[in-house]
Amino acid sequence: MTARPPIAMDATPARAMVAALVARARAAQSKYQQYSQAELDEVATAAAWAIMEPSRNRALAELAVKDTGLGNVGDKIIKNHRKTLGLMRDLQHAKTTGIIAEHADTGITEIARPVGVVAAVVPSTNPGATPANNIINAMKCGNAVVLSPSPKGYTTCEALVGYIHQELARIGAPLDLVQMLPAPVTKESSTELMQQADLVVVTGSRANVRAGYSSGKPALGVGAGNVAVIVDDSANVDDAAAKIMASKIFDNATSCSSENSMIVHAAVYDAMLAALSKQGGALLSADEKATLQKTMFPGGHLSSAVTAQSVAKICSIAGLTRPALVAARCLLVEETGAGPDYPFSGEKLAPVLTVYRANDFDHAFETLRSIYAYMGNGHSCGIYSENDAHIRKLGLEMTVCRVIVKQAHTFATGGSFDNGLPFSLSMGCGTWGGNSFSENLHYKHFLNITRIVRTIPAREPSPDEIFGAYRQKHKI
Repeated sequence: MTARPPIAMDATPARAMVAALVARARAAQSKYQQYSQAELDEVATAAAWAIMEPSRNRALAELAVKDTGLGNVGDKIIKNHRKTLGLMRDLQHAKTTGIIAEHADTGITEIARPVGVVAAVVPSTNPGATPANNIINAMKCGNAVVLSPSPKGYTTCEALVGYIHQELARIGAPLDLVQMLPAPVTKESSTELMQQADLVVVTGSRANVRAGYSSGKPALGVGAGNVAVIVDDSANVDDAAAKIMASKIFDNATSCSSENSMIVHAAVYDAMLAALSKQGGALLSADEKATLQKTMFPGGHLSSAVTAQSVAKICSIAGLTRPALVAARCLLVEETGAGPDYPFSGEKLAPVLTVYRANDFDHAFETLRSIYAYMGNGHSCGIYSENDAHIRKLGLEMTVCRVIVKQAHTFATGGSFDNGLPFSLSMGCGTWGGNSFSENLHYKHFLNITRIVRTIPAREPSPDEIFGAYRQKHKI
């Protein structure tokens, strides 16, 4: 690693405090980067077991709900288990140190090298699963990690780090490989951490992502979610309704991959609403929708009072008393437009699903584009269809990085055991979402690659091979 200049005598308290953490991380990482692949794998496994062990998983889930007030314990247990197990499956045979590839045809040998100290800024919505995912990826690649947790999720992160330290001690690995900012975490201390680390990984609010990209260090930040799915006239509406409902209500819709809007072809619109009703969806009247809108979007902005809450609690806050609504698993609101004047067209982070009626697929496509022009551009969209032309049109023309086909979006977008995406809690949104990457965050993002370059037989073409056809076509 490159040497860092000494800390100035007039450094702020936050700068000096962060510098001390980073210095300890660098000292630990300088030894850790010499570990063999087998040793790196054991450390990553130890970090994973810290959250996978059932009693610890439950304790972290209970603590997260207690302290953040977001989501529910049962689903967080599933999330912690599933995301960690899936990640370890992805990492099981990955080579992350030493020579990882030799290409005889190009004369290039690739060598995996760690990035150094990773600053990981993590959200309150997933205070256990997200930092665990970042830590495991980073440690698999020979790095140290310093967490900057959200204030609400601090105690969960603190417990997680404690469990990881117990496992690191078990195998004799340096505890300073995993650290976190001390409470209270401030904007100043988080900014200092990002500026002093070698790589910044940010999942959470737009403000945090912007801060990561403005830190002056290489940053991996994700864009805003606002997933919309199309249900066309060829879809199996019962299958679509079951998957959309299971995905939408999971952990009270804390995920950025949770469906926020559903665009349904007119030919199957009534059947789809009936199927959703069987799954526990309840459609609001125009008056009920107006009442809910005042509660969810005071001043046009999403209220934290309803974020990741149950339907019953949202109804209580909004004053909606109709028994069918209070007992529902998800509230449905019909909408016709998108943008600031139609707040239900945006991300809701609650078990509330916006429903649009489309005359045909072209109308559905244009509705989808109008939603993403308002919010969620670059992230992901979904479709339930047997028409491959419709599916390909989304991939070719929609400004999204993932098109999820006939799958429960929350479970599929971040990797699933039955699709090929890497397991992750951070989804890149490309330039459309203001991000530096367009795939799911995975272990390769935590590596530098050194390339040894040897000579090969020359492959220099003649000018005519490159420009001949062009010159002939244009009579040059």
